[in-house]
Parts: sequence; structure tokens; C-alpha cells
Amino acid sequence: MGLNLLALGDIEWTLYITFSTIFIIVLFLTALVTIIIVLFQKSNSDGIQGITASSETFFGKNRGQSIEAKLKKWTWVCLGILAVLSIASYIIGVIVS
Repeated sequence: MGLNLLALGDIEWTLYITFSTIFIIVLFLTALVTIIIVLFQKSNSDGIQGITASSETFFGKNRGQSIEAKLKKWTWVCLGILAVLSIASYIIGVIVS
């Protein structure tokens, strides 16, 4: 911890701890959701593909493509949230310490 943390008042210290805790919890949950979303995506190999297998009908094929597109979109959204929260947490830590 930096020397500036010792100079913080009670309110500032409470706010710092609160925001740090919230950032860590949201980062953990977002990372967990990202892992789950990536596991449900269709892979190029035959490994975990059984989870997302769909029927071979016309509607099944189109449904699978739309689900894959949504999973890819949500993967990028979760990764963006992870990046923003990580950078924000680092900046707050540098400013305070």
C-alpha cells in the first residue's frame, strides 16, 4: 500500500474499499460468465461439441447459427466489460496509492 492510503480519511477509505470490492466481485462474475459462454460455443474439434449439438433440419441449422452469433456477441461484450473494469480498477489503485 502506498503512503497516500494512510492519509485518507474514513469516508475516502470506505469508498475506496467499497469500489475495490465491487470491481473485484463484478470482474469475477464476468470472467465466470465469459468462461461458460466460451464453453457453450461450437468448437472446431469434436471435444465439447455435444453440449451445443442441434438437429439437422432447416430450422435447426438456422437456429444454431443465430445462437452461435449471439454467443460470440456476448463473449465480446463480456471481454469488453472485463477490460474496462480491469483498467478502471488499476487507475483507481494508482490514483489512491
